[in-house]
Amino acid sequence: MSATPPLKNDRFIRALLRQPVDRTPVWIMRQAGRYLPEYRAIREQAGDFMTLCSTPDLACEVTLQPLRRFDLDAAILFSDILTIPDAMGLGLYFEEGEGPKFKYPVQSAADIAKLAAPDPHDELSYVIDAVSLIRKELNGDVPLIGFSGSPWTLATYMVEGGSSKTFSKIKALLFEDPKSAHQLLSVLADSVASYLNAQIAAGAQAVMIFDSWGGALSTPHYKEFSLFYMQQIVDQLTREVDGVKIPVTLFTKGGGLWLKDIAATDCDAVGLDWSVDIGLAREQIGDKVALQGNMDPAVMGTTPEAIQTEATRILASYGHGSGHVFNLGHGITPNINPENVKALVDCVHEESAKYHL
Repeated sequence: MSATPPLKNDRFIRALLRQPVDRTPVWIMRQAGRYLPEYRAIREQAGDFMTLCSTPDLACEVTLQPLRRFDLDAAILFSDILTIPDAMGLGLYFEEGEGPKFKYPVQSAADIAKLAAPDPHDELSYVIDAVSLIRKELNGDVPLIGFSGSPWTLATYMVEGGSSKTFSKIKALLFEDPKSAHQLLSVLADSVASYLNAQIAAGAQAVMIFDSWGGALSTPHYKEFSLFYMQQIVDQLTREVDGVKIPVTLFTKGGGLWLKDIAATDCDAVGLDWSVDIGLAREQIGDKVALQGNMDPAVMGTTPEAIQTEATRILASYGHGSGHVFNLGHGITPNINPENVKALVDCVHEESAKYHL
């Protein structure tokens, strides 16, 4: 990409690389979303969610909206984790109140055999164009995070045909036809790696893999069908551009049992959900990786005082030194008062300074 200005605020990148910072950086999963009235206005203008995702100008505008309101330390690309399966021809659509669905779910070994990794510069060019545009518009203010769903998480939606509480179809595939399951996950791992590398080439300064449903697996299945393929992706990623490191974060929701295994992948940071004590996680793996997290999103629906109390507790649990990126343990919910987000961001910056002296 063309030359861009150096970062004015590099706290987020430095923390991911466990380098000294003046304050703990903070960003929020789903920080561009329905809790913001300006997002809802753009969403209405777009007409539907996929049009919003697939129109670079609109995706750029939505990405930048929270940065105008809050003193966040990173921007994250506005997109959806299911862009890859959609590009594979599965017919992604969204039903109000029911979440994502596929017109053509993967239902057999023959369906899996037909799948091929999409070209990110062709079928997913709208995402790559959005990354390039967002990076330009940020003008070096804060870093831009690119992302993808993990192979396992993408596979759950593809086989179940949408969201699931039991994952009965995809788990049946693991037990009954592990060879086909591995074939599906392998093509997804190659797809995710090329997709993230294209985002990096277009200007993403850090990348994150969301393993939203890894916690639904048993330990042996998690290692075989989820972590193994995230490891394959990490091994293929561009980790440096023009001498500048590109940090990689892995986040398995419900993955507290496997923190040491996740940290051993050579990722730079491990995302934590709210079920994990961040101080104990630091004792386990904090000498190897940075930690991102991990406030319960439910507290965002309460009062500024409760939010500040919980944020202060988490900062104290992590303790002194760098290597912590403050975040929620999962995405912010749509019903949140934006003023509560401001209270969180300001509290993290103010209260964390003493941990970086």
